[in-house]
Amino acid sequence: MDCELLTVGTELLLGQVVDTNAAEAGRLLAAAGIRVRRRGTVGDDPDDIRQAVRAALDRTGTLIVTGGLGPTKDDVTRHAVAEVFGRALVRDVALVAQLEEWFKRRGFATMPAANLVQADVPEGATVLPNRRGTAPGLLIDDGHGRRAFLLPGVPKEMIGLMVDEVMPRLAAATSGSDPASAVILSRTVRTTGIGESALHEKVGDLDGAVPEGLTLAWLPGTEGVDLRLTSWTLPKAEAESALESAARTLEQRAGAHAYGRDGADLARVVLDLVRGRGLKLATAESCTGGMVGARLTTVPGSSRVYVGGMVAYDNEVKLGFLGVSADVLGEHGAVSEAVAKEMAHGAALGLGAQAAVAVTGIAGPDGGTEAKPVGTVWIAVEWQGTQRAFHYVLPGDREDIRRRATQLALDAVRRVAGGAS
Repeated sequence: MDCELLTVGTELLLGQVVDTNAAEAGRLLAAAGIRVRRRGTVGDDPDDIRQAVRAALDRTGTLIVTGGLGPTKDDVTRHAVAEVFGRALVRDVALVAQLEEWFKRRGFATMPAANLVQADVPEGATVLPNRRGTAPGLLIDDGHGRRAFLLPGVPKEMIGLMVDEVMPRLAAATSGSDPASAVILSRTVRTTGIGESALHEKVGDLDGAVPEGLTLAWLPGTEGVDLRLTSWTLPKAEAESALESAARTLEQRAGAHAYGRDGADLARVVLDLVRGRGLKLATAESCTGGMVGARLTTVPGSSRVYVGGMVAYDNEVKLGFLGVSADVLGEHGAVSEAVAKEMAHGAALGLGAQAAVAVTGIAGPDGGTEAKPVGTVWIAVEWQGTQRAFHYVLPGDREDIRRRATQLALDAVRRVAGGAS
């Protein structure tokens, strides 16, 4: 089955809100073997919504729309889509009662009058119960193979309705298909510490490495490059086998730059490695301002490995709390291999850890020199009394540099812990 996705909201077009709904819906649909042929975004304009809905229904016949079902004047999706299907809006008395009960359970004496519009339903439409909010989902079907699912734009409500109401209906519509028919499956090999073009050279010629029926997408970001393999036309068993074989090949060619698959988090990988060695980990950060520690503590159970860190932004903190030598600081400057190593040693010693990572750098936009331009970063790892340092000149703006430095600090621990070069 093919379908299309349409997200509605002027805030999405303006970039004020990131459209996560289309991505979440796409993942759910792909896992069920339903191909999203196209996705689009329109503002809160009835004409634009009607035009986009008509075009999508003409192309695939199945459309999922998110957004514009709220109680305010700019929530016009239900009206616009009803007009496309030639349906009038009628007030559903049962829905009114449900809405009133929803507000009553939350301590409101009366329901705001504006919410009454959320009980207006296109004639003949199926109401999809929303257990997480006030705007119900709707299914409009013309009986001739054209249907539109209307879902609220609040992400948790949209995902809940996709799982509870939309996916079972789409699965039922395709239940008569051959169980050995094609599915859409993906595997992602995650890499870091290498740019896209350099990784492309390292991976080399992919003829024969990616079997027929698979595609490979290169997805670069500030923290690394993801290599996403997707099977579009193979039955499930063949797809899984082909994806596994291709993923192993990519991992072998990427070498130490590959750190996991799919949703792997480098911070979790690092914590697992350090835990496996029976050690404790500390951090000392200057230019990243605590971002390394934040990444580590996002992982549940990190306290079993990560003892804490020091944000040593000012040189006096490096001197007083991390024990950096005034002579070393004066001779080499704060952004140097020598200072990074002393920061790592001071963090390990002061926090009672056997492993530590330190970051010092120039995130910009000011502070760079010809010898140490903006983006210069030194990272040092202390590991059971031995030290190793890494030097980078990172591209991007201040936030990019800080994020890249954070990822590289975690990667430095992974490499040292794993014995990688």
